[in-house]
Amino acid sequence: MQTYDRRYIAEWFSAGNQMCPQTQQVLLNTTLIPNLLIRSLIAEWCTENGFALSPLENQEEDHICNSEQRTFDEIFNKITSSSNSTERKQAIKGLRLLTKRSSEFRAVLEERPDSISQMTFARFSNPGLQNDPQVVEDMVTIILNFSLHDSNKKIIGDDPEAIPFLIWALKSGDMGSRSNSAAAIFTLSALDSNKEKIGELGAIEPLIDLLEHGSIIAKKDAASAIFNLCMLHENRSIATRSGIVDVAIRAIGDQSLVEEFLAILALLSSNYDMVELMIEFGGATCMLQAMRESECKRSKENAAVVLFSICMYNRAKLKEIEADENTNGSLASLAQNGTPRARRKAAAILEMMKKTKTMHMHNRHSSC
Repeated sequence: MQTYDRRYIAEWFSAGNQMCPQTQQVLLNTTLIPNLLIRSLIAEWCTENGFALSPLENQEEDHICNSEQRTFDEIFNKITSSSNSTERKQAIKGLRLLTKRSSEFRAVLEERPDSISQMTFARFSNPGLQNDPQVVEDMVTIILNFSLHDSNKKIIGDDPEAIPFLIWALKSGDMGSRSNSAAAIFTLSALDSNKEKIGELGAIEPLIDLLEHGSIIAKKDAASAIFNLCMLHENRSIATRSGIVDVAIRAIGDQSLVEEFLAILALLSSNYDMVELMIEFGGATCMLQAMRESECKRSKENAAVVLFSICMYNRAKLKEIEADENTNGSLASLAQNGTPRARRKAAAILEMMKKTKTMHMHNRHSSC
């Protein structure tokens, strides 16, 4: 376990990074856990060396919080109560800008946990807002901005309207709304409880559609969201039924978001049924191509992980892999120069090929 300054590691994850800055390993869970031991050691050192945390800092934070709450209440009253659609739209836009610029402002949701439900109700109850694509995008982005604040993730997940609204926007919004909805789902899925709700409510299929047909930014947001959601075993089955394997293998063959798709397939490759689908869609050939052509060590590693699973579940594929290895030597190269995990997987595949070849030779001699 690595320890980081909370503010900076939270910004690292909020930017879409899914790996540890120190070890570069893909993280199974990006939920932040306070290091109470380090905190107590720092407090002890401060006491022994005559330093103290100024209580004025906490008072200043409380003052800022109260100021933000007043501003929030003023804007939110316009969103929910104004009879003027233009004023409501301006208030929604203002809330979007404030939640983007101010991390302190995002914390207001802790004191106003039902705000998202009220905001979505205000939209649906006003014909001037209901079908306005800019209002939809602004509201989706407000939820995204709020979700960047760690303690808000559970609040938003528990809100009965928030995730359904994001999924509706993911299906029906313009590209900006769909992309930001995918980004919000990604940040919310840091919590396992949210992963389950998001999967059950039907987000995975429209995410895969966005992954296939969206803009490049939208595709990256969708890929990050799907990867996080597939940390939960139940969501892997949903993703597979929704066509993720076919979409991923075709995209890798087209050199599109190769790193992201290989990470998703590596995550899925522990399941027999999913590996069978990978084989059906030409996964072995695709992984060999990725190992040859990718310049990213992590992509080569994930390709080796998938290829190893293919060999474990279907030994008949070893002949095809051996033919490619005799021509290109990709596995031998990876066994020497890859990441530690890639070296293990590549060496294991080479060993399987060697054993299979020895067994065939023994069978031929025995038959004579």
